Amino acid sequence: MLNLDQNKIITINGSRFSDLAGFYDEASLVFMKDTDWKVGTLDGFDDILYDGFGVFENKDKVEVIWKASQKSRENLGLETTRIFYENKIRQGKPFNVELIQQKLDELLSGKGQTLFEILIEIIESHKNIRLILD
Repeated sequence: MLNLDQNKIITINGSRFSDLAGFYDEASLVFMKDTDWKVGTLDGFDDILYDGFGVFENKDKVEVIWKASQKSRENLGLETTRIFYENKIRQGKPFNVELIQQKLDELLSGKGQTLFEILIEIIESHKNIRLILD
């Protein structure tokens, strides 16, 4: 169990966004301080979790509370994820269309991850971060 007195607490508010671009705006707001750079990709989101750009240092224990997470689960669910993959396939380069088609096929067959699940996995891959879905 983490010592909550020493944790940095960061709140993602799912009621403030309803799509992936909105999530990126929220993540930029809560994870980055005094920077012009904004999160715009899943990899970029993963990158900011290594070192919170002034909000926390990479060795700090961080507690992320995701408020209205059920709303986010629905907003970033199957339909949004399908559109996300279809847009990347339509765009083509620089994306690996074959890999993205495979991810889309897995999603549609019920085996793939939604964007919400991908974001959760990214957060949970950082051992110094404890995620609480509210």
